[in-house]
Amino acid sequence: MKKSITLWALILCLVFSAASQKKKKQATPTPKATVASFTSKMTRHDGFFNFFSDEKQGKIYLLIENLGQEFLYVNSLAAGVGSNDIGLDRGQLGNERVVRFERHGNKVLMIQPNQGYRAVSDNYDEVKSVAEAFASSAIGGFTIKMEDGNNLLVDITDFLLRDSHGISQRLKRTQQGSYSLDKTRSAVYLPATFNFPKNTEFESILTFRGVAQGAWIRSVAPSSDAITVRTHHSLIELPDDNYEPREFDPRSGFISMSYQDYATPIEDALVKRLIIRHRLQKKDPSAARSEPVEPIIYYLDRGAPEPIRSALIDGAKWWNQAFEAAGFINAFRVEVMPEGAHPLDVRYNIIQWVHRSTRGWSYGSSVVDPRTGEILKGHVSLGSLRVRQDFLIAEGLLNPYESGGEVPNDMKEMALARLRQLSAHEVGHTIGLVHNFASSINNRASVMDYPHPYIKMDAQGNIDLSEAYDTNIGEWDKIAIRFGYGEFDSMDDARQVLDQAFAEGFRHISDRDARPTNGAHPVAHLWDNGTSAAEELNRMMDIRSKIISNFGDKAIREGRPMSDIENVLVPMYLFHRYQVDATAKIVGGLNYNYKVRGDEQVSTEFIPGADQVAALDALIATLKPEALRLPESLLKMIPPVAQGYSKGRENFVSKAGPAFDYFAAAETASSLPIMFLLNAHRANRLEMLKARNNDQPGLSTILNKLTSATWKSPAADAQDRALQKIVEMEYVEGLMKLYTHKDAYDDIKAMARNELVNIQKYAKARNDYYYSYAAEKIGAFLEDPGDFKGGPMIKAPDGSPIGSHQHSALCSHGY
Repeated sequence: MKKSITLWALILCLVFSAASQKKKKQATPTPKATVASFTSKMTRHDGFFNFFSDEKQGKIYLLIENLGQEFLYVNSLAAGVGSNDIGLDRGQLGNERVVRFERHGNKVLMIQPNQGYRAVSDNYDEVKSVAEAFASSAIGGFTIKMEDGNNLLVDITDFLLRDSHGISQRLKRTQQGSYSLDKTRSAVYLPATFNFPKNTEFESILTFRGVAQGAWIRSVAPSSDAITVRTHHSLIELPDDNYEPREFDPRSGFISMSYQDYATPIEDALVKRLIIRHRLQKKDPSAARSEPVEPIIYYLDRGAPEPIRSALIDGAKWWNQAFEAAGFINAFRVEVMPEGAHPLDVRYNIIQWVHRSTRGWSYGSSVVDPRTGEILKGHVSLGSLRVRQDFLIAEGLLNPYESGGEVPNDMKEMALARLRQLSAHEVGHTIGLVHNFASSINNRASVMDYPHPYIKMDAQGNIDLSEAYDTNIGEWDKIAIRFGYGEFDSMDDARQVLDQAFAEGFRHISDRDARPTNGAHPVAHLWDNGTSAAEELNRMMDIRSKIISNFGDKAIREGRPMSDIENVLVPMYLFHRYQVDATAKIVGGLNYNYKVRGDEQVSTEFIPGADQVAALDALIATLKPEALRLPESLLKMIPPVAQGYSKGRENFVSKAGPAFDYFAAAETASSLPIMFLLNAHRANRLEMLKARNNDQPGLSTILNKLTSATWKSPAADAQDRALQKIVEMEYVEGLMKLYTHKDAYDDIKAMARNELVNIQKYAKARNDYYYSYAAEKIGAFLEDPGDFKGGPMIKAPDGSPIGSHQHSALCSHGY
């Protein structure tokens, strides 16, 4: 009994002890998790947005301390694909967006307000009504992980590991294949993730999985089923309110940005247009010339080797001449990038040296404050292979390898001179300027033109490269910078700078009006020289004749395959191709300016008929057999492509199997003037202008001259006659395309048909198999033109510098 009582006592003691311990545990609450405790084993990065990196889990946690504060978000491509055609290059900027974080329940949204529609007003309700009238965009959503008071911690890893740059869309659009993001092969890239007081930078490795369908992606990716790139994300503090926007003037040569301001008085324009430019202020506003409060500094990519590095720095520095003329002292500087700096860091205006598998366009882009037009970062991307193309052109011009291998210094200097001009051009875009394709008539007045090398012959008849490219900033560039960056009491004072320039004979015409296919402006052209396009074409044809007659195996070094001669021959045979573009625009052209009411510029005026006929004659001269002929001695030198080598996009196509197709070269050269002259829009314009002014030539003049110079002027020499036949059939094909073009007016169609009938009658009267075939071909077309498909136009080798003319965008210009 005593043992039983003792046992029960022990049990009760244990029960009471357990209950007591449980009570103690309940009385001591579990410590609440905090941002500090949650991130205690992570690495903290202090800066504009504080964040934490969990290296083991591959996570990034962002600390949001100021909900509602607006900032700039920019996505970009840090490591690219390496194909000019696909267009996904190292250092390529994406979009910039003003955004803010908003909390909604347990979520934080990244909201992009609509900057295109606003009310610039002190009336809160007016501002609110416009903001609510137009959609905003939520471009990110995050679940709150932790919060300390107003401080919210969110996981942004998925936001960083997404296709922010549209990689898969670009690959699909360029027909390279259907690719999708593979997150199992993607990760945050911590070596390029860093923080600064005014900007926070993240980088990610992204892998896209798919099946390659295009040759471009297969040519650059080591495994085309897995495309790995790096994307970059920048969160940037918006600048203060001390920047003063400048109103856009269409004559100024500046890039514009616009928005609709619904607080505008009824009598004023709803759409507000501003120029984009860097912030630049004088230390002494009262001084005619003053040092700046803060200079504009551009930094050159450390990956650019010498002597390229020095050439790029020298060219970019030309802009200081323009800023000096605008009243600033040492306001524009160029330096080598500091070691360890990231090219996408918003603190650095960068000139980046970009490598691709083929030569291609260079670009000048900018990060711009969408609210004001203030440029926060200039970003130049220069294609590294362009310099090699200029060196190849110099080889063709000089045929320098007399003893097999020596390299004359003027060849390298020509290539480096081109780089200086290229660097200045692309930097020009990033300080706010568009192209000026009318500057070549004013003694190379702008580096914002596209310069064809200006080649001369010396007194002894030798090729002279001494003036191939310009060596300083242009006079128009100084005018534009003075308008955009000079300090004035009023916009009227700024506009007077432009008024004075136009009174002195300067011109400014940009992209849309300079394109060759159906362009109409007589002096705004790409890759041209001279005050008269037709006179320059005639001059170039004389030089081209000298080049072709001298051309031979001395254009390549000893030890290279003889088939490489064709690579150097192509830009020499087509030496005149862009001057053909320019000259064609005079025919059916119209002279005009970006006139504003009140200035003294001509709005529109006719081009004299005699000038148009002179241009037409210059174009027809390029179709003559003597212009298309190649020396027999040269043709004997060019064998089929050597084993281990292959033809590329910069060679002539061949319809003759492995042999060098001399006729294909002639067909390429002759198709260019015919294509431009028989453009439907040009034909419509010719007749419209003739109806208004009988001095204008009209389409009938063009067709009569073309028919007389081709079909009705047969050559006696067999080789020349063979070349003529190519031109004649190109002309007939052009007439058929004009007749069936959907935009051609009925009168144009009637003229094209009538000329085909005339050629058919002429051919029927000839007792020859070729003429019989031509008559039958025209007859079949006239019987059923609706069935006409047209033969495929032979593709000219890529040239300017590669691919088509279509490359420019609002803030991404280049060549």
